[in-house]
Amino acid sequence: MARRWAGWGAGPSGAGAAGGPGRIFLGLMAVFSAAVAAALWREGRGAAAGVALLAAAYFGLRVAGVIGRRRGGDDDGT
Repeated sequence: MARRWAGWGAGPSGAGAAGGPGRIFLGLMAVFSAAVAAALWREGRGAAAGVALLAAAYFGLRVAGVIGRRRGGDDDGT
C-alpha cells in the first residue's frame, strides 16, 4: 500500500529545519527586488513595479527581524 505524501516541510528534516533563509540571502533578495522594481517602473509597468517593491519591502523587513522567525525565540524551542 502506498503511503500518502505528507507535503513539503513534513518531519524534522523537512523544509525550514535548518532555520530558514539567512540574512545575506534575504538582503540580496531585497536589493534585487528593488532593482527589478526600478527597471519595471522605467518601462512603464507600474503594477508589476509595485509588486516588486512590495517584495523588496518584505525582504527588508525580514532582514531587519521585524517579521519572520527569530532565532532564539520561544517559537523554535531554544
